[in-house]
Amino acid sequence: MKTLTAFILCGGKSSRMKSEKGLVLFQGKPFIEHIIQAVLPITGNIEFITNTKEYDYLPYQKTADIVKDKGPLGGIYTALENSETEFNLILSCDIPLISSELLTELISKHNQEAQITIFATESRIHPLIGIYSKKLLPIIKEAIDENELKMMDFLSKVPHQIIKIEESENFPLTNINSVDELNDLNINLS
Repeated sequence: MKTLTAFILCGGKSSRMKSEKGLVLFQGKPFIEHIIQAVLPITGNIEFITNTKEYDYLPYQKTADIVKDKGPLGGIYTALENSETEFNLILSCDIPLISSELLTELISKHNQEAQITIFATESRIHPLIGIYSKKLLPIIKEAIDENELKMMDFLSKVPHQIIKIEESENFPLTNINSVDELNDLNINLS
């Protein structure tokens, strides 16, 4: 994969976290900075999909959702609509443990016939750590127009590739949605 754009989705409502999720501190740094650190060895072409100015301190392109309040699918639609690369790394802003190694594995195992490539364990699929093709735009637009916004429903409609990983490898893919989950994470790592 010659060129790749990384889009970090920072548009969630963060209702369970009670503050902007990507800016929650973990080990002294906001989540978003941990994610950027994991992405930079792969590509410097990083953009944020966000409806807030809170990320303006970071020197990356920021784009607001084209269609508001459509969840992750709306964020992915905005990312692909604004992308100049066929394949795009889509990441949520709440995965502070993601590593360059896992992202490299995702990219190296991606089959270019697949329009989406994501990780999954026996117990969990991770649709917001994936490679998404720009070719998906009309299908995503249709799903948004029909208000069919569930990521799993969307995945079932398009050619996708699942990279199976062991349950033990699931931890770095964990998304942190609440203060309790953040506290559990800090306890698990101490």
